[in-house]
Amino acid sequence: MKNFLVKPFIAGVLLCITHSVSAASQQPNIVFLFSDDAGYADFGFQGSKTMQTPNLDQLANEGVRFTQGYVTDSTCGPSRAGIMTGRYQQKFGYEEINVPGYMSKNSAIDGAEMGIPLSEVTMGDYMKSLGYRTAFFGKWHLGGTDELHPTKRGFDEFYGFRGGDRSYWAYEVNDPERKSAMFYDKKLEQGMGQFAEHKGYLTDVLAEKANEFIEKAPDKPFFIFLSFNAVHTPMEATPEDLAQFPQLSGKRKEVAAMTLALDRASGAVMHKLKALGLEENTIVVFSNDNGGPTDKNASSNYPLAGTKSNFLEGGIRVPYLIKWPAKLSPGTTYDKAVSTLDLLPTFFHAGGGKKTLSALDGVDLIPYLTGKNNNDPHASMYWKKETRAAIRQGDWKLLRYPDRPAELYNLANDIGEQHDLAAEQPERVRKMFKDFFAWEMTLERPLWLLKRQYEVYDLDRMDKYRVPSKLEN
Repeated sequence: MKNFLVKPFIAGVLLCITHSVSAASQQPNIVFLFSDDAGYADFGFQGSKTMQTPNLDQLANEGVRFTQGYVTDSTCGPSRAGIMTGRYQQKFGYEEINVPGYMSKNSAIDGAEMGIPLSEVTMGDYMKSLGYRTAFFGKWHLGGTDELHPTKRGFDEFYGFRGGDRSYWAYEVNDPERKSAMFYDKKLEQGMGQFAEHKGYLTDVLAEKANEFIEKAPDKPFFIFLSFNAVHTPMEATPEDLAQFPQLSGKRKEVAAMTLALDRASGAVMHKLKALGLEENTIVVFSNDNGGPTDKNASSNYPLAGTKSNFLEGGIRVPYLIKWPAKLSPGTTYDKAVSTLDLLPTFFHAGGGKKTLSALDGVDLIPYLTGKNNNDPHASMYWKKETRAAIRQGDWKLLRYPDRPAELYNLANDIGEQHDLAAEQPERVRKMFKDFFAWEMTLERPLWLLKRQYEVYDLDRMDKYRVPSKLEN
């Protein structure tokens, strides 16, 4: 477990952060609404005419919608690790998805130990150091051992499950999944080690738990990370929600119903903020962990090519909203590329933190959104899983593959990545290769490795959705 030893300087870092906080009365509340495996196009505010998302559409109308919002990986575990630390997760060895049972025997770490090393400072740590009440609800998937538990990583309260997926309904005593060695990761947990199944549909239950947390002490600043497992498989929806989409069938109908529940739960939290008079000075963010896996849940990433698990735009560009009535103009769009790495520094500085977070790879977005800074938030953005990689600089994006030559796209006029310009721009390709390699040399080796066969699976999935496919939107 030497990779998980706490570095001595962390306590000092957090002490400095605590001393830099401004008056608590000026601190905004922060609610991060986070979905799982949703399609880029599967929201009304993203142009869907089929999905029913009135609450999230209202959030977009009352806040800022990012047209080029990115995650740091096209799978959930690494993407979440980047968000939680504000750092490219490859810098601390979290390069691969962490699903027990799928890993190479040569991995340094396997099973429940695959998570964010204790050497890393988390979003919960940062916000707690500023005096916030902190809570995490839903899917954790950042380490399954007790020492990697949310309540040990900066969160005062936890209600959810430690792994990457589970049923939306309570598991029965004789449920076949209970016999699986992985069932421990799926068990619903209150705090540390208090396991008990819920009543009702889990997406709604998670919102209820968040609202209970808000009601406990609404006069004190709070930070909530509400990590829905919707709309990840298994495909399970309520009969009432399914009935709202008589024109659809199969998985497309199921994902529409699950998205409706996701929107309802998000709305329940936003309505609670309004009812308690907290709306004006509360930051609400909505985003998703990676591109939709169209083959698994019938999600739509149109007009983007690709899906979850590859670095085409459909795997890494996600819906992204932020609302802060006290600071940000409603009904606006921001068209420059941003990252979910930016959330931690944005939350930290909004919460009163004065210290410059030089170790982070994200930026505070507020100066960019208020017009105080008109530069691009990121000169370069990077994605990497083993040999596969991507780098974006301005409108140009280079893709590196293990089984074919590199490709170059100009996203300004080719959002679907259909016109490879690598042969026409050899010098640009060479420079971007070099720039990516220089960044790659700053990374740690992966702490765990997937079996080789899954690399082929990811490439085959990418090829299957290489041309944008427009589902019923």
